[in-house]
Amino acid sequence: MRPLEFKRCVWPSILHNKMAETNDVVLACLLFFYLLHMRSRRSRRRLNDLNADQMQSLTDLALEFDAFRTAERGNMHLLWIVLGHINASVRPIHRTVWTRERSDYWWRTIVMRSWNSRDWIENFRMTKDTFMYICTRLRRRIQRVDTRMRRAVSVELRVGITLWRLSTNCDYRTIGHLFGIARSTACEIVHETCQQIIAVFLKSVIRFPTGNELERVVDGFQQRWGFPQVAGAIDATHIPILAPENYPNDYFNRKSFHSVLVQAVVDDKYCFTDVCVGWPGSVHDARVYSNSRLYQLLSENRLLPNRTRQISGVDIPIMLIGDPAYPLQKHLMKAYSDTGRLTEEEVYYNRRLSRARMVVENAFGRLKGRWRSLMKRNDCQLEGIPTIVTTCCILHNLCEREGNPFYEQWLDNNNVFDVPNVPVDDRDEGFPAQVRRALVQYCQDNRL
Repeated sequence: MRPLEFKRCVWPSILHNKMAETNDVVLACLLFFYLLHMRSRRSRRRLNDLNADQMQSLTDLALEFDAFRTAERGNMHLLWIVLGHINASVRPIHRTVWTRERSDYWWRTIVMRSWNSRDWIENFRMTKDTFMYICTRLRRRIQRVDTRMRRAVSVELRVGITLWRLSTNCDYRTIGHLFGIARSTACEIVHETCQQIIAVFLKSVIRFPTGNELERVVDGFQQRWGFPQVAGAIDATHIPILAPENYPNDYFNRKSFHSVLVQAVVDDKYCFTDVCVGWPGSVHDARVYSNSRLYQLLSENRLLPNRTRQISGVDIPIMLIGDPAYPLQKHLMKAYSDTGRLTEEEVYYNRRLSRARMVVENAFGRLKGRWRSLMKRNDCQLEGIPTIVTTCCILHNLCEREGNPFYEQWLDNNNVFDVPNVPVDDRDEGFPAQVRRALVQYCQDNRL
């Protein structure tokens, strides 16, 4: 039945009956607008294509309207009869009004079926086994169900889209064409998947070592880098971003580009054990450190155990090591500032400490080499940068712990985004200075 026919058949029976109740009018309006809605839906079998018998049946129902009006709950009875008749006349079909024809052939056939291990590592920066492990852990959080409107995007496709974006910094339009989805859908999937990766993996993958694991890290720095009592190396790096709309000068660093700072602590195997993301690029490393949760935990002696080792007559605590931009503290050891008046022993100590501290520099290089969205200028909104960076740090740790290969050609040897800060001058006095002098003597007694 077309709306015009409804108007000629049913509506007069309401208007010409002056005794019509309000419920009758409401029912007629509801039915009228339902017919309008059904007529506007593009389907292979529309309401105006009903055959003569179906049209006559609806007309008879309309003529019997007054009879149902006087019966108890007749209005609802009539409504259900009419709507049931209409729904039975239209078969459910595949809707294409709100979707465009897209193809995920490349993903389903080329990637999932024919790619070898090297293809996975070069394109997704991890092996297929690691990829499937991530999918398994995220399945309960990001899995969707198919509807009558469209098929759901699979968990594997969601994770693949996210890894492709993080490893290439490719624009969403290209990702949409490649994976067979809309550009807006690709953007939504990347941000949602990153949030779920943080929710699932952060606490278990990025955590400061304790107990036996801490002892292993200390022994690792001693054996691999020749520096005692080290629980990690600390440093910061710049993540290039587009100039934000609000306070852009705060993010303009000394190397003349806009960036966000990432402070991290790294163990002896290039894994991140603490990450602080979000400070503007113009802020000094020492200020980021002094305002971080890491500094608070160290100051309150809640992070490192009170386990010392006597070296040159001084009880050396377990500590972090950093560059001259950081302050000299009990649990943070740094090199001497090169003023041109250092002794030969102090120069050699600086070289030994720098050798051990290079693990954090190498970790940043491997992080950006794997996830090139951190190496190139990120076009993400400023509010989303911490989520993207934290996700990349989590994925980096997963790859390192699973033993996934890292290719040297991924490194950027001309990386201009790591800018050394101005050294912080410290007076050579107090217990931290005694520890440093004892380490100078240790390096002389145990030359490599």
